[in-house]
Amino acid sequence: MTGPSDASKIAPGAGEGRVVRVVVIGASAGGVDALLALLSGLPVGWRLPIVVVLHLPEQYQSRLPEVFSQRLPFAAREAEDKLPVADGTLYFAPSGYHLSIESDLCFSLSCEPPVLFSRPAIDILMGSAADAYGPSLAGVLLTGANEDGARGLLLIHEAGGLTIVQDPAEAQAPAMPLAALALHEPDHVLPLREIRMLLMQLDSTHAL
Repeated sequence: MTGPSDASKIAPGAGEGRVVRVVVIGASAGGVDALLALLSGLPVGWRLPIVVVLHLPEQYQSRLPEVFSQRLPFAAREAEDKLPVADGTLYFAPSGYHLSIESDLCFSLSCEPPVLFSRPAIDILMGSAADAYGPSLAGVLLTGANEDGARGLLLIHEAGGLTIVQDPAEAQAPAMPLAALALHEPDHVLPLREIRMLLMQLDSTHAL
């Protein structure tokens, strides 16, 4: 595991030898600010699909795709049922639905009961993505005030995927990163700036 104190030593080349086909990100309290800080610096020509679950109130009319489309050089949209996961796109889970990725690499929406009081739940997205992508998946868990996402990140680890946790000392709400650290030793524990550097390396590998 890479800790925050030695992040700058490992970030260059950290993605070498690993081909990642998709990135899934989970966040809750403080998540919008964290996502803006993490994703706003991604470059023109970005290729990897990024799928985000951010805890939202039921019936909330999200403007997240609009907000992020204005700040990113690639498309941002809500995930839709049966929609294939496409390169170069940022997807957000719609409020009130669990978001999964099926074995055919298409999205699935469901109204099953909340998980850890959350629908959409990070655990459901990450667990389904681990089944669909196995070792070619990268999972990122950011700031949040509950434990959703900790088990999902563990499932990604068990499937051979790359696991990344925001440094709890930097997180606006450290409960979610700390819950992940209590379950397994992730590949990287990094501040947002270093996570962005790592994602850029992974995207470069994906393009080969």
